[in-house]
Amino acid sequence: MKIRQGNRDASGNWNHKSEAVSLKSPLVLIFSNRFVLEQEAVFSEMRALFPDGHLVFGSTSGEITGTSVLNNGLSYTAIEFEKASFEIVTHSILKEDKNSFKTGKHLAEKLDQKLLKHVFVLSEGSNVNGSELIKGIASVLPEDVTITGGLCGDDARFEKTLAAYNEPAKEGEVIAIGLYGASLEISYANYGGWFSFGPERLITKSEGNVLYELDHKPALDLYKNYLGEKASELPQASLFYPLSVQFKDKKRPLVRTILNIDEASNAMVLAGDAPEGAKVKLMMATVDGIVDGALEAAKRAVKHREHPCQLAILVSCVGRKLVMDQRVEEEVEEVCEVLGNQAVISGFYSYGELAPFSDDRICELHNQTMTLTLISE
Repeated sequence: MKIRQGNRDASGNWNHKSEAVSLKSPLVLIFSNRFVLEQEAVFSEMRALFPDGHLVFGSTSGEITGTSVLNNGLSYTAIEFEKASFEIVTHSILKEDKNSFKTGKHLAEKLDQKLLKHVFVLSEGSNVNGSELIKGIASVLPEDVTITGGLCGDDARFEKTLAAYNEPAKEGEVIAIGLYGASLEISYANYGGWFSFGPERLITKSEGNVLYELDHKPALDLYKNYLGEKASELPQASLFYPLSVQFKDKKRPLVRTILNIDEASNAMVLAGDAPEGAKVKLMMATVDGIVDGALEAAKRAVKHREHPCQLAILVSCVGRKLVMDQRVEEEVEEVCEVLGNQAVISGFYSYGELAPFSDDRICELHNQTMTLTLISE
């Protein structure tokens, strides 16, 4: 595996860290602030850097390269596999009337399943129900094919997210990168470091990822009562107080953040499903708790690996970044220390993380976690 990395800072200055590395038809992961992606010159600049590259763009809430976290910038990681191969397919959720399950199903149907080992998903993060997207993809793929990835971000603005493959980034795109070959070793893990507090409540009315009632009372009203004066800052304020949702049919709770609010119906639009009958508690975190969570995720990801990781794709939640503020790089540094100097680190801050638990193969949508996909060949 040969890798080149570089970035562009908030002032527009480029830093190409490994130009001497020559790559043939590489997979190029480009994570960037949404405003940067909207600049017309960005696509042509990346195409000039990699004339035969497969350019995958995604908007973020922060870009990760090595131990650094960029704000308002762009980072790229170009990968040439020496033994393995890849295929990239896309499908727009806007073509499916924002139906996330159908989008995932059609996306997976476009992938060649012969020798397929893993699928990394980079999805728009504004209109998607991440839980249903995963279900749609998994309904098509063989059971032994694992899935990880993330939902694109837009800092804490929640205005729109962008993604694209080999064209300027746009709204609605969902991208799947299929990885092929027996030489690949891929491991994954996620961990949060948040803790629950307050009374446990029952979801008494919901539809998919739209939460209407808790304990037969309007969910949004209850949530605003907890936030107090910060309620006027929704949905951004919700990133500090996500929901822990214990599903009836799952061993472990999943965390859900709020992507939007519907004042007219007193409802909250979550990043993934929150079914009726599930139990909910509020969550919060400390900086040290988040750092420890990232460390735990890294330990779990490397625990059963046979070979050192060559490439690590980190997807961490925007809520973690907001809580950590100036100390945000500490969680990335902890991960890098566990993975070792041979690992090239890439990634972004997201609106949702896709991964199985480290001891499982069934992909789930997570929020407020540090999620790792470790790859070597």
